[in-house]
Amino acid sequence: MTVHQLNALLLICSLVLLIAVAAVRISSRSGLPSLLLYLGIGVAIGQDGIFNVKFDNAGLTQVIGYAALVVILAEGGLGTKWKEIKPALPAAAMLSTVGIAVSVGVTAAGAHYLVGLEWQQAVIIGAVVSSTDAAAVFSVLRRVPLPSRITGVLEAESGFNDAPVVILVIALSTTEPVDEWYILVGTILLELAIGAAIGLAVGWLGAYGLRRVALPASGLYPIAVMAIAVTAYAVGALVHGSGFLAVYLAAMVLGNSKLPHWPATRGFADGLGWIAQIGMFVLLGLLVTPHELVRDFWPAVVIGLVLTMAARPLSVVVSLLPFRIPWRERALMSWAGLRGAVPIILATIPLVSGIEGSKRIFNIVFVLVVVYTLIQGPTLPWVAKALKLGNGAEAADLGIESAPLERLRGHLLSVAIPEKSRMHGVEVGELRLPAGAAVTLVVRESESFVPSPTTVLRRGDELLVVATDPVRDAAEARLRAVGQGGKLAGWLGTGG
Repeated sequence: MTVHQLNALLLICSLVLLIAVAAVRISSRSGLPSLLLYLGIGVAIGQDGIFNVKFDNAGLTQVIGYAALVVILAEGGLGTKWKEIKPALPAAAMLSTVGIAVSVGVTAAGAHYLVGLEWQQAVIIGAVVSSTDAAAVFSVLRRVPLPSRITGVLEAESGFNDAPVVILVIALSTTEPVDEWYILVGTILLELAIGAAIGLAVGWLGAYGLRRVALPASGLYPIAVMAIAVTAYAVGALVHGSGFLAVYLAAMVLGNSKLPHWPATRGFADGLGWIAQIGMFVLLGLLVTPHELVRDFWPAVVIGLVLTMAARPLSVVVSLLPFRIPWRERALMSWAGLRGAVPIILATIPLVSGIEGSKRIFNIVFVLVVVYTLIQGPTLPWVAKALKLGNGAEAADLGIESAPLERLRGHLLSVAIPEKSRMHGVEVGELRLPAGAAVTLVVRESESFVPSPTTVLRRGDELLVVATDPVRDAAEARLRAVGQGGKLAGWLGTGG
């Protein structure tokens, strides 16, 4: 590649990135998941599009897609709150295992009997589209005010179910006879167990090290956190475990460990996640050939109808039988099984393996994802409202950033008071911080001052709190308690 060609490539990439960033604004206003806009950019650039770029390297797309999915799962894990997801773990685990099995069976039967696909193709499609997409779920659900128990189940499910589906699709996408079902199930469970153990171990060790080592620059903390999460994936994959489950769990442990410079780390991970989504979706749009989609449009619609109206609701009902979950919440979970780039990436596995009819599988999955994302994404808030499951009244959590003061054996906490925080109207003295912690500075409307005990805090204020090592956690817990429960909050609780 010449320097001139490299410059031209960089120009094209930067223009695509700028257009994609502008598309985020359109997505946030329209309620459409941004993946559709990014896919549209790829299709517009690719074959039959404006620039008619011919790209058919399914292997490269699969590798880049896996890498992007690792970043997206890491970003999702970092943003998952343990207190919300902990009660949801049993239900999410059932949805990610039993639910997947039910969904694969029902969808495969529909693809075989209603569309006429061979059984191998039908089962592969059933497995590919049974995985909810982490990027779609994270981006849509965090804009929809749902109760935390529902959000916790759906986010945990989307983080967990990629792992068993990837193993299943790889096993099915082979010209050799598939192992007996009990061997396949045993292999899946073993890989999940190995991945879970590695993810938790790497996450705990990484958090332990980052909390006790003061890095020379704050910008190194986000890089270190992402590197630890990617390490979990690599180690899990190398020892024949589930790397995808490992990276999600490692990131979740890191995200709930109160690491230094946490807001900066979340911002970095969020930006990296957006870049991964943009690159992955644009590349998938490039890979598709639009004129070939026409003959597979109606088969995709029929299979999608079976998936949305039968397979997903049945999988939710069967998986959640052991749990006392109201029918309205089950109905919303059935409708919120969002698909995205993950099924399209998984559809490249049979393409690379050379399975008969693999191109048709890819086209059907592509059309299904686009059509039903157009339907489900924008209507999810309406469905939640119709089922009376909105939850817009929850108070916003405080943004607290911690920087270690190694030589002084203390921590500097930067606290941002959001609009809905109940810390508004509380006097500094009423914070009742533990001995060894004090508010040293208040920044209000671009002006800073040293507060007195009677200084009244307001929305939008930023506080600098100095705390010694022994009381650092207690000081942060108290600040969060006041932010959620007001001046009468219990010492470590949030109630009045």
